[in-house]
Amino acid sequence: MTNFISVQLKKASEVDLAKPLCKFIQQSYPGAEAQAEHCRAAEELSRLRKSALGRPLDKHESALETLLRYYDQLCSIEPKFPFSENQVCVTFTWKDAFDKGSLFGGSAKLALASLGYEKTCVLFNCGALASQIAAEQNLDNDEGLKAAAKHYQFASGAFQHIKDTVLSALNREPTVDISPDTVGTLSLIMLAQAQEVFFLKATRDKMKDGIIAKLANQAADYYGDAYKQCQYKDTLPKEVFPVLAAKHCIMQANAEYHQSILAKQQKKFGEEIGRLQHAADLVKTVASRYDEYINVKDLVDKINRALAAAKKDNDFIYHDRVPDLKDLESIGKASLVKSTPVVVPLSQKFTDLFEKMVPLQVQQSVSVYNQRKADLVNRSIAQMREATNLANGVLASLNLPAAIEDVSGDTVPQSILNKSKSVIEQGGIQTVDQLIKDLPELLQRNKEILDESLRLLDEEEATDNDLRTKFKERWQRTPSNELYKPLRAEGANYHNILNKAMQADGQVKERYQTHRDTIALLCKPEAELNAAIPSANPAKTLQGNEVVNILRTLLASLDEVKKEREQLENDLKSVNFDMTSKFLTALAQDGAINEEAISVTELDRIYGSYTQKVQESLKKQEELLKNIQNAHQDFSKMKQSNNESNLREEVLKNLAVANDNFVELVANLKEGTKFYNELTEILLKFQNKCSDIIFARKTERDELLKDLQQSIAREPSAPSIPLPTYQTTPAAGSKPAASPAPTPAPRTMVGTKPQPPARPPPPVISAASSSSSALAPSGTAAAPPAAPAPTPGASAPAASTAPSQAQGPPYPTYPGYPGYCQMPMPMGYNPYMYGQYNLPYAPSPVYQTPGQPPYPPPQQPGYPFPQQPYYQQ
Repeated sequence: MTNFISVQLKKASEVDLAKPLCKFIQQSYPGAEAQAEHCRAAEELSRLRKSALGRPLDKHESALETLLRYYDQLCSIEPKFPFSENQVCVTFTWKDAFDKGSLFGGSAKLALASLGYEKTCVLFNCGALASQIAAEQNLDNDEGLKAAAKHYQFASGAFQHIKDTVLSALNREPTVDISPDTVGTLSLIMLAQAQEVFFLKATRDKMKDGIIAKLANQAADYYGDAYKQCQYKDTLPKEVFPVLAAKHCIMQANAEYHQSILAKQQKKFGEEIGRLQHAADLVKTVASRYDEYINVKDLVDKINRALAAAKKDNDFIYHDRVPDLKDLESIGKASLVKSTPVVVPLSQKFTDLFEKMVPLQVQQSVSVYNQRKADLVNRSIAQMREATNLANGVLASLNLPAAIEDVSGDTVPQSILNKSKSVIEQGGIQTVDQLIKDLPELLQRNKEILDESLRLLDEEEATDNDLRTKFKERWQRTPSNELYKPLRAEGANYHNILNKAMQADGQVKERYQTHRDTIALLCKPEAELNAAIPSANPAKTLQGNEVVNILRTLLASLDEVKKEREQLENDLKSVNFDMTSKFLTALAQDGAINEEAISVTELDRIYGSYTQKVQESLKKQEELLKNIQNAHQDFSKMKQSNNESNLREEVLKNLAVANDNFVELVANLKEGTKFYNELTEILLKFQNKCSDIIFARKTERDELLKDLQQSIAREPSAPSIPLPTYQTTPAAGSKPAASPAPTPAPRTMVGTKPQPPARPPPPVISAASSSSSALAPSGTAAAPPAAPAPTPGASAPAASTAPSQAQGPPYPTYPGYPGYCQMPMPMGYNPYMYGQYNLPYAPSPVYQTPGQPPYPPPQQPGYPFPQQPYYQQ
């Protein structure tokens, strides 16, 4: 009697996971050692997928363990890699487990660049393989019963998890095998089979009949629910429906049988007979309809023996009234099974290959934190540099410190000599010229990379639009213009950056042209520099004056502030704090990361003291500059003034300004060169990203075109020709077929109709062929013996009209069961042969296939269609 349903595994196409994962690792993780370790893990994951999906799996625990380990690895990498069509693009292709395909094309399949789709399909295979392992267990011992119950409950949980998550994981319509309706039915079937296993164990352990009856009744309830769910849907293979209907009747019969034993123990002999009669009717239904799928001979014999003995005792001894079926009390239910929830890790041998890689959410939080930190540091450094430039500008406008150093009036002040020496050591004007010359080349290189990347996107998008216009609604994939929106936004951002950089380059060049002559003068030797400065002696009488001493003290204090500021800038740049552990802790505790709150708190803790020092430096400089300007006013009033001295002072001011501009220009140009070189690396990554997604789209496009060609090949080349009305109109007295009832009833025989002669049996589906089906019941019983063939000379009705089909309940006809066959046609008539009235011999009787309408009456004279000509045999 034992016959369990197992699920066929889905088949996956080969995918190389290592290459795209390694490319993402190399782009996202600094450090050669970390990259090498993560790439080795990616290669190991690719090998694990090949082991789990790239070969046929044995129905053994070790094969299931391999599948479970791969599923656990997928769950572990999901938060660490951004799998999507426009980031880490890996297209996973899976075939429908229940679709057998056709002559001109393969089975239905779906290709998606979604890790959620891969997880769903792998979990489906875990449940399917668990059902196959459970069906292979030996149910004659406790170990086999326990293993079968465990695997069926796990399979039920896996299918239920898919039902709950598949639509959100795919964001599109899935294939039929993983649709919510299908996996929901499979989950219920697995649960029913687990309950049946507990019933078998209770029977084997000879538990109380009341408990066994409740277990069997609950199993019957599960099977009935599963049958109702798939009765009117063409989602599961047709072999499943009769097995579910038979199991529902068998479990109900077992429940009635064991409840009858309990009634006998309670001296309720009429109830005992009533329940046994109901059980006998149920198993009789199974034996008559589903004997090809399940053999219930032993159960029939057991129930019939018990019923005969109960009737005999009641007739001769008890004379108890047998109640009607509707008057019997309902049998209770006891469920000992539940779907095993999917809790990662499922494998007992799981070790995370990417344990040292932080989750993507943490990576993103660290990236945002680093941006916040960079903004804070850059803002503080910019404030200090701006203050320094302001101080230098003020001093240059006051010709300090050159004014108080210019004692003789005919030599170069020491501060100007120091500035000249510094400019010469940095390469002078030649350095600026070379840096400015390099900028256009760097800019052009970046523009070419960006333009090429966008050109690739444009070409692929144009191809996609052409194919979408050609195939219309058949072209079912994400439109390129929608998919490329993030990439195009990124490309537009890079365009804006380059445009701003070009504007900045123009401003630097303009500034350089303004101060080029003065900077060139600073680069000359001391003698030439001295000759270029007019001679005068405006401050000769002020040497040793108190005002000069005050100015020198204030200038020294300002220089000290500048040096402190340089040190503070270096300290700000050198501070480094890894926030990964902070974010990981927050993710583990709360399940989410409040990046803004954590980052603001940590930045204030780390950089609070430095920010305070910056503000103190700015405030101190402001006070010093105010005092220097006041002291300089007193100094200007005291010194001698004439045209020569004014001209000399103006030249010294210009030289001081030229030095400041040189320093700033060199810094800006070097920063621009660094910017362009770094942007080149970023744009190359952007180009690689565009190339990868275009390659993936091309692969997807080729696969979709192949599927479309196959589907077009499967379509009929000409419209279907409707049948004539005489072939579709039922004969008089015949009734249209009624849909089968959800719950089968015992067969009733119509005795008033003449029984037709035996006919040759239809082809019988062997156990081997049924086991190869997509969702096959295991342990299929043998088909009933075929009826003897009719005698060639059997008597046939004489005449010219075919008798109507034998009438009976509209039962479905399954392979192996002949059903009600049509009476043989009159001798010598066949409407599909040419010149049948001129044949020199009488053809053998023709039988009609069960389930077809009866043959039409013979052609009458005057029929509007012409008689077919006779061709010589």
